[in-house]
Amino acid sequence: MTSPSIAIAARGLRKSYGDKVVLDGVDLSVPTGTVFALLGPNGAGKTTAVKILSTLIRPDAGEVRVAGHDLAEDPRAVRAAIGVTGQFSAVDGLITGEENMLLMADLHHLPRREGRRITAELLERFDLVEAAKKPAAGYSGGMRRRLDIAMTLVGDPRVIFLDEPTTGLDPRSRHNMWQIIRELVSGGVTVFLTTQYLEEADQLADRIAVLHGGTIAAEGTAEELKRLVPGGHVRLRFTDPAAHRAAGAALPGATRDDEALTLQVPSDGSQRHLRSVLDRLDSVGVEADELTVHTPDLDDVFFALTGSPATTPTAQPKEAVR
Repeated sequence: MTSPSIAIAARGLRKSYGDKVVLDGVDLSVPTGTVFALLGPNGAGKTTAVKILSTLIRPDAGEVRVAGHDLAEDPRAVRAAIGVTGQFSAVDGLITGEENMLLMADLHHLPRREGRRITAELLERFDLVEAAKKPAAGYSGGMRRRLDIAMTLVGDPRVIFLDEPTTGLDPRSRHNMWQIIRELVSGGVTVFLTTQYLEEADQLADRIAVLHGGTIAAEGTAEELKRLVPGGHVRLRFTDPAAHRAAGAALPGATRDDEALTLQVPSDGSQRHLRSVLDRLDSVGVEADELTVHTPDLDDVFFALTGSPATTPTAQPKEAVR
């Protein structure tokens, strides 16, 4: 079912609570050393999926392998290979950051000297040395999250589940957390991320899956998902009316605004299509004074796939000026 290049594989994953079907035949495949983001509305089953993949609850049906181990046959081996940081911090606020780390080292049955060495290294890596001797209750939200992930790394996991790791953090702390995640992946760690921040998935994830109605509604890279949503276009602005007319003749599918001297050309946002537009302009010897690429963002994709009211025309795609 898996190869060494696949860190997480699930096939036909199902889970119900009474009459409520939470997961209805979910398939997942996460390459080793990548960030995989699972998106979905509140209650879509993201946390349930994480709990199943991390051995905290059992699925009703389906096959799962994590880090090369069958979840049903050898859950202990799976637990030894993973780390989990949930929505709510596992940090004990009554003891110091260092004591939290050493407690985690004891839970991993590390020799005392080894536990202290790893604790010191991780506290330095996560910029927590100055706060290490202080009770964790006094830490800021960002510090608690950094300590939470540092504790997760004590066992040197190769797969880490981050369930909404930046919820409640200010923008600076969120960006710091993104950098930590990038560093983990550059070291060969696989990160399975759930998040309510679509920008976060766009920034971090190699692949993204949208969970809706118990199934995967779509999966792909951020750019692939954005191309699923109509509305992308290239906007060309001219200052010379003659150039505007010539460009309009060369681009018969464009929407013209003769007053603003603009053309709007439907586009999938790909480099190939943009090159085609520019080649057509070159063929008539004109050049736009301004070119703007409008592409749907992940918000548009999310709303379109999950049926949010934001699929109405009031949702405007963001611009990227080239």
